[in-house]
Amino acid sequence: MRKPVIAANWKMNKKVDDAQAFLDQFIPLVWNEKEIDIVIAPPFTVLHTVANLLKITSVSLAAQNMYFEEKGAFTGEISPAMLTDIGCTHVILGHSERRAIFGESDELINRKIGAARNFGLEVIFCIGETLAEREAGKTFDVLKKQIQAGLKEIPHNGIIVAYEPVWAIGTGKTATTAEAQEAHEFVRARLADLYGKAADETRILYGGSVTPESIDTLMACPDVDGALVGGASLKADSFARIVKYNK
Repeated sequence: MRKPVIAANWKMNKKVDDAQAFLDQFIPLVWNEKEIDIVIAPPFTVLHTVANLLKITSVSLAAQNMYFEEKGAFTGEISPAMLTDIGCTHVILGHSERRAIFGESDELINRKIGAARNFGLEVIFCIGETLAEREAGKTFDVLKKQIQAGLKEIPHNGIIVAYEPVWAIGTGKTATTAEAQEAHEFVRARLADLYGKAADETRILYGGSVTPESIDTLMACPDVDGALVGGASLKADSFARIVKYNK
């Protein structure tokens, strides 16, 4: 039985006071939730504040990105050692915005994943196709390539995959349950090519305009093991409803 994961990706939102106000409201709403792994990924500037506020909770702390080197002359970058030092247990890598806006390649993402796992960080590894790729019938080709290149020589343990159709991120569009299940089933089959039966243990999240209104039907899909939530994770009551979806 795969334990669901509900992860909040705040992206470039919330300053220190905002983060504290969010958690003051959110934590009491999910305090007794033990059946789900809850992860919050704030911006770097509030990681320390959020880490301190989460210490007495079961909510895990994630970073939104990192570099693969431990230290050195890499101006503006953050290392996996720095993340674990501040209290992070997870890191999001390969997000579509990192790929599209900042030009991150599958090979770079693969190096980041390897470095994160070497430091004991669990990785939320993002994959997904653009609207043009979907309309051209290339969805499965894109997913296969991203999985094979991103997870090359990476052990299965500590890897959470997030399928995020790029055409659904921040657009208000959500994949239908049939589309989500079809993609997740394909991803699990490709993971089985790499990891054999261990793929049955790998949790695959859906990301793409997840809302309190869509979470229940998404989580009813047999291969959907949770959600990577963007905009709907910025309000405590909204994100709490997603965490407490109808099981």
